[in-house]
Amino acid sequence: MTLQLPSEIVVDRFLPTVRSMLAVELDDRGLAQQEIAAKLGISQAAVSKYLSGKQTGEPRFAEDPRMVETVEYIAEGFATGTLDDYEALSELLDLIEAFEDRGPICAVHEEEMPALAGMGCDLCVRGQDHRLQAERDVLRNVRHAVRQFANTPAVGDHVPNVGSNIGMALPAADEETDIAAVPGRVHAMGGRVNVPSNPEFGASQHVARTILAVMAVDSEIRGAVNLATSEALLDSAAEQGLDTVVFDASYENRTERIRALLEDRGSVPRVLYHEGAFGIEPITYVVGTSAVEAVETAIDCLRTA
Repeated sequence: MTLQLPSEIVVDRFLPTVRSMLAVELDDRGLAQQEIAAKLGISQAAVSKYLSGKQTGEPRFAEDPRMVETVEYIAEGFATGTLDDYEALSELLDLIEAFEDRGPICAVHEEEMPALAGMGCDLCVRGQDHRLQAERDVLRNVRHAVRQFANTPAVGDHVPNVGSNIGMALPAADEETDIAAVPGRVHAMGGRVNVPSNPEFGASQHVARTILAVMAVDSEIRGAVNLATSEALLDSAAEQGLDTVVFDASYENRTERIRALLEDRGSVPRVLYHEGAFGIEPITYVVGTSAVEAVETAIDCLRTA
């Protein structure tokens, strides 16, 4: 029996395959070989070999629809500048994890180690840290929501002066460090939305506190985005059939006050807003079951605001 780790299959089979596929996709999108080499961390000669078809990789990976979809998504993101290296790595790690859960990496592993055949082996995923997986899922969701938010032209005019933030809580969150958001917030600059960094847990205060207040009433509502309050935004929300509720702008005991307001109401509306106060800019919070859902709801409102 040959003792081989799944990680060896990732390095020897998966990585060359994904690089070959990405090289082809990036070439199709007009990137020069030198640009492709720099992006993939390989030599220009290796890129040339991939493009010549001399190295195509493992068919069981290359033909898998999940691999094809991920490669096309990353290539499009690289070509348009809408996906950074961190996000691309996250997408590939997610794919590897899926392939190691009784997927094509398992099939190759069983081929290399016949003793595993027919065992329904789950060595790669057994004993998984469920909290860590939940954190990865939340961070991935917030990254996607932020990207969608920043790439929507209608958003820029509705980012408040203090900035917007997009957050999502872990299940059963009970403190701000359980909520992922963008450090430094998202700001509108020159008609464009600037995202200073990737989301982190504990990076938000006001959006996080709003999410915690909402979750105390409905634990399924775990995502939120804040915008500048305006009549146009509120009118558009009404046209979309969304319930709205107004709350006092004061910061003092805000979480407790919002929670009490929603408990008395008996439900959580998708739009919560205040009209500002001395030194406090009017802010609207759009909430959803995830950061992506909250942002999609907000964008639907903004397009008609």
